[in-house]
Amino acid sequence: MPITLIIIAITCVVSYLAFRNPRLMNDLILWPPAIARQREYYRLVTYGLVHADFGHLLFNMFTLFFFGRVMEGFFAQRLGSFGFVLFYIGGLVFSILPTYLKHRNDPNYRSLGASGAVSAVLFAFILLAPWQRILVLVVPMPAIVYAVLYTAYSIYMDRRGQGNVNHSAHLWGAAYGVIFTLLMDGRVLPYFLNQLVHPSF
Repeated sequence: MPITLIIIAITCVVSYLAFRNPRLMNDLILWPPAIARQREYYRLVTYGLVHADFGHLLFNMFTLFFFGRVMEGFFAQRLGSFGFVLFYIGGLVFSILPTYLKHRNDPNYRSLGASGAVSAVLFAFILLAPWQRILVLVVPMPAIVYAVLYTAYSIYMDRRGQGNVNHSAHLWGAAYGVIFTLLMDGRVLPYFLNQLVHPSF
């Protein structure tokens, strides 16, 4: 079974159980004081297994399903069978670290969801196929256009600092996806730049 489907299955099961069990949700969610004071470092990963609601879960897993399968093959060729698992877990940790450091002494802060790691997968995919059409809220657009809009929106919303969405994790996840992919194969960058100057719709 593809590793992408295994990640999706585990995330869906754990999220569903956490919807029905507040104690499980509290044990897995990113709560900075639990890491800083109680050294529960596992929360830097398990927060990505729980979601705020079914809509949040569905959006993340839908995105992961379509783009994860492509990137799974890419990383398997370079890191072995579990290369995509390594990449995905790294995305969870890397995307949330700035948030943790910022709120490590804030007992009222919590964060959850796989959005940071999913952003890493999506932006890694965009390096390989920048002009691939993707659906964004039923609107088709080239992946690179979505990347620009997504980044601008996330920066704007992160600076506003309003709402319950962790836009910082989205941005750091996207950055991680790009950096990790380029480190794995330096040929990706010239390929990406060449694709940019040769649009294909």
